[in-house]
Amino acid sequence: MKQIAITLIQEAVHAGARRHKACAILGITCRTLLRWQTAGQDLDDKRQQAAARIYAHALTEQEQQQILAVCNQSEYQSLPPSQIVPKLADQGIYIASESSFYRVLKAHEQLNRRGRAQPPRPVAEPRSWVATAPNQVWSWDITYLPSALRGQFYRLYMTIDVYSRLITGWEVHLDESAQHAAILIDKACLKHGVSKGQLVLHSDNGSPMKGATMLATLQRLGVVPSFSRPSVSDDNPYSEALFRTLKYTPAYPAKPFASLKQARQWVHQFVAWYNTMHCHSGIQFVTPEQRHTRQDKAILNHRSAVYEAAKQAKPERWKNRSVRNWKPVEEVWLNPPKEHDIPPENIRLAA
Repeated sequence: MKQIAITLIQEAVHAGARRHKACAILGITCRTLLRWQTAGQDLDDKRQQAAARIYAHALTEQEQQQILAVCNQSEYQSLPPSQIVPKLADQGIYIASESSFYRVLKAHEQLNRRGRAQPPRPVAEPRSWVATAPNQVWSWDITYLPSALRGQFYRLYMTIDVYSRLITGWEVHLDESAQHAAILIDKACLKHGVSKGQLVLHSDNGSPMKGATMLATLQRLGVVPSFSRPSVSDDNPYSEALFRTLKYTPAYPAKPFASLKQARQWVHQFVAWYNTMHCHSGIQFVTPEQRHTRQDKAILNHRSAVYEAAKQAKPERWKNRSVRNWKPVEEVWLNPPKEHDIPPENIRLAA
């Protein structure tokens, strides 16, 4: 190989190429080339690792064939090596480790999924959305509320603005249906003045989310639907976090709701508290209503001024440290992209 490289570089130089550029193409330096040329006929690789190594512990061809024969026996052909090896050990037989079984099966193109289970299929990452203002990206979901009747639950439908965390719409029903969901979204868009092409609505893959009535309503309203991956709750984090806040608030009833009316009354009180009184940690501890109506910047600027004044009054408490960062959150991502994982074409900026 070294002699071939020397010949190629010489031909390139004779054709008018610069020597250092020809060497760079082959990944060597001019000094390496000179050393090879000085060595003359003695161009053999003197490195110890260059010679073919013989490993005493490597499986022999007979052992590899024995592994294949065992794995293809009727009693083992549907089992993975992780079960075959212990079963052989119970019979007093040890051929090789489980990893060796896997390597041999892979080398002979027999490393297939065994049994009737379908192999896991790759699922595309959900689209990433970023909200820079209210009414750009909403998230919604359905959760259960307990009723006094054993085995029966009320269904709470709830939408939340990803940017402001404002609960933009809610309803409580006895069942799940795409029709209930469509009515909820229709009312919420009308209430908040959402125009066509303005809003992205994210949800999971349940039947109410993908029902024909729901999808037709979204198309009529000009709302862009977005869905989570199947069985991946992390793709809809804002709704999941909202439901946790709802069910872990101290005001959540200790006993099941006695009636549908009582459930609706309690949710109404919760929404009023959450939107107007709850200081949300994700938006710098302002209320969702303050964030949604763009009052948060003035409030956070006032807080920052108060902290700066306190620092000026007693600087020894800060010890040259800066005051707390009260800058408003400018962008809120839904399913943010991982670096170098999601292509830029899969990232969409909400209108």
